[in-house]
Amino acid sequence: MEDERKMASVLDRALGLAGFCVTAVGTGERGLAALNDAPYALVILDLLLPDVDGVAVLARAKAVAPEVPILVLSAVTDVRSKVVCLELGACDYVAKPCDLPELVARVRLRIRRPENGIGRRLTRGDHVLDRQRRVVHNGGGDVQLTTREFVLLEYLMEHSGDTCSRDELLEHVWGYTFDPGTNVVDVCVGRLRHKLGGDCLVTERNVGYRFVDA
Repeated sequence: MEDERKMASVLDRALGLAGFCVTAVGTGERGLAALNDAPYALVILDLLLPDVDGVAVLARAKAVAPEVPILVLSAVTDVRSKVVCLELGACDYVAKPCDLPELVARVRLRIRRPENGIGRRLTRGDHVLDRQRRVVHNGGGDVQLTTREFVLLEYLMEHSGDTCSRDELLEHVWGYTFDPGTNVVDVCVGRLRHKLGGDCLVTERNVGYRFVDA
C-alpha cells in the first residue's frame, strides 16, 4: 500500500526482479480490499496514505488477516510511531529513504519466518539457526546476526554442502540481478566467519562459498 506512484513503481520493479509477485495499490481502502480478496505472503504499508490513516489501516489489516506479516515502510520516523506500529503487530519498520537491496533482504526474511509455515529452527551439524530470534547457536552460545548476515547464513545453510556462486548470493540475499562491481559478498562472509569461527564456511576459489556441517 504505497501512495507515491514513483516509489511504488521502484518497489514493484525491485521486488519483481527479486522473484516476488507484487500488487501495488495507492490507497488504504484498496489495499484492505485486496487483502480480503486474495492471500498474500506479506504487506508493505506506507503510513502516509491519501484516504485513511496508515496506523488505522495497519490495525484493520491485522484484524482482516492476522496471519499476514506487515512491514511498515514510511517517512514517518519518530519513535512513538514505530512503537505504536510494532505494538499493533507490524513485523518490521523501515524508514524512507531505504536501501532497496536491504529492503528485499528484509522481505525475504519476514516471508521465511515460522508463521509462514517454515520451521523456527534450521539445524546443520552443530549450528542451529533460530529464525525468530535471528541468532545462531554454534555450541559456544548464541551469536547475534545483522539482517544481511542472517539471510546469507540461512541461504547457505539451506543449501548445505552445495557451492553457492557469488552471483547466486547477490540475487537471493542482496536482491541484485547484476554484479554491482563490489565485494559485498566476500565482506559479509568474512564477518560471518569472524562471528562463527571454525571452518563451516568454505571458499571455492573463483566460484563462491559452501556451508559445511560441523
